[in-house]
Amino acid sequence: SLGLDIALGIGGVPKGRIIEIFGPESSGKTTLTLHLIAESQKNGGTCAFIDAEHALDPAYAKKLGVNIDELIISQPDTGEQALEIADTLIRSGGIDMIIIDSVAALVPKSEIEGEMGDAQMASQARLMSQALRKLTASINRTNCITVFINQIE
Repeated sequence: SLGLDIALGIGGVPKGRIIEIFGPESSGKTTLTLHLIAESQKNGGTCAFIDAEHALDPAYAKKLGVNIDELIISQPDTGEQALEIADTLIRSGGIDMIIIDSVAALVPKSEIEGEMGDAQMASQARLMSQALRKLTASINRTNCITVFINQIE
């Protein structure tokens, strides 16, 4: 949108960078990223959607202009799996934009496999910190637009 272009000052989103879109629940974060995908696809871009939330609605995405048949969609079971998939896609150099929905859903395997009530403090923060260190150089080298969706309370 023109308003977003003006706010960002660059006519779109920056290539080769990590972008975080955050806000309260149901504030349009995923809708915004689906619009980004639709625009990228219109310009010949190859896009991927890592659906850690397992909540992507293909019919809704299609209504927003996303070519679902051309969109790479993954619904990983763990945070590690999601970030490994993202890393592989980014390093391939064949992806123009990747969306990770959402940071909150990137639950570490240790937490999923642990007992209820087990203390897994900071395991997600460690996972994200490690992933960002690993991904940053590849994102910059391949010029991939990488968008993390995050929810705030």
